Amino acid sequence: MTPPAPLRVLALCLGNICRSPVAEALLRRELAAAGVEAVVDSAGTGDWHVGRPADPRSIDVARRHGLRLNGKARQLLRRDFADYDVILAMDSQNAAEARALAGTPGAASRVRLMRDFDPIAPGADVPDPYMGGKAGFESMFEMLERSAKEFARQAAAPEAEAQADRI
Repeated sequence: MTPPAPLRVLALCLGNICRSPVAEALLRRELAAAGVEAVVDSAGTGDWHVGRPADPRSIDVARRHGLRLNGKARQLLRRDFADYDVILAMDSQNAAEARALAGTPGAASRVRLMRDFDPIAPGADVPDPYMGGKAGFESMFEMLERSAKEFARQAAAPEAEAQADRI
């Protein structure tokens, strides 16, 4: 029997410098801890920050929680819908923009909200902390951490027969 292919997950926010890089790092950590082989990346719906590192406030909150953000911002591309099993959007606007880019209903169905997996507020948006202060970034981290843990728990569920059925 061939082992299942790695689960491919893309975290998505507006500019790929605040929420999605932190979500990427958390998803990578939690999926590994759950024993789920995965490829995790992040992107933004906009192109304003392409090639730049994460926002220093995201880097700081991640560092304080033992994570490193080393990636560079990139924009969501139509090919991402073929390359990833699930695209976890940080808010409903990001999700709508991603679904519009998807091109087909099947591809659009890969888009979920990150907080669909938050046991405290399923389906809520992860507020963009960009215009705020340190407290907003800490709150963002807490939401993303809860969501990443639950996503990983579901992805590792023993009753799942295939990677796509895990989420």
